Amino acid sequence: MNGASREALASARERLDALTDNTSVDAAKLAEELAAVTALLDREVSLRRVLTDPAQAGEAKAELAARLLSGQVGGETVDLVSGMVRSRWSQSRDLVDAVEELAATADLTAAQRAGALDNVEDELFRFGRIVSSSTELRAALTDRTANVSAKGELLRSLLGGKANPVTERLVVRLVTAPRGRSLEAGLESLSKLAAARRNRMVAVVTTAVPLSDQQKQRLGAVLAKLYGREMHLNLDVDPEVLGGISVLVGDEQIDGTIADRIAEANRRIAG
Repeated sequence: MNGASREALASARERLDALTDNTSVDAAKLAEELAAVTALLDREVSLRRVLTDPAQAGEAKAELAARLLSGQVGGETVDLVSGMVRSRWSQSRDLVDAVEELAATADLTAAQRAGALDNVEDELFRFGRIVSSSTELRAALTDRTANVSAKGELLRSLLGGKANPVTERLVVRLVTAPRGRSLEAGLESLSKLAAARRNRMVAVVTTAVPLSDQQKQRLGAVLAKLYGREMHLNLDVDPEVLGGISVLVGDEQIDGTIADRIAEANRRIAG
């Protein structure tokens, strides 16, 4: 992608990250629904052209997408896709590619939440090696005349119960809907997405008052250095912390709030 599409994809990634950072959002369900939207847009050429037509107002395109998808997928998916069609896209196909990438990223987020992202990344690599070493298997999976359902069943027999469910879903979608890509290129793309997701961590930061931009940058840099990874900050303002800052990264909490110190003092007095 280039130009407008690159900027639109970057914005879509940020919105997906913000959405899936909320653990109440079912990332696996979101991935399934985004995959269904990908299939719809890939199949309906005229629809995706309308949704990416630069002559049409972004809000009108968003309303059309919402009308078409409401009742078919969840509200999070409707909002995400509606936001995407408000953006400008250099080519109509770029929108489909972007929705497909977000579907894969949502599935990888589900794996990350379950602590299985490293396994998924490894399984994608090993599956690629298996395919490259078996001419017969590769031919069966890439045969354009073969029944799509049969390919899916073959993959499930190979991966079911042996690989992570996220790995299985990603590979099945890639093989049954390659969208013009080679199997190798598709697996490489998935591996890159997994690597990018693995190198990103989320810190939930709670303060009594909003942080300034300079404070956010400084905190992000400190946490990135501490954990050795890029850090995304989810910022929350809670007056009850009284002062200081509380940072939650995964299961590890760094609490420097006044409220926490008071609570600790009270525990010592009572104890």
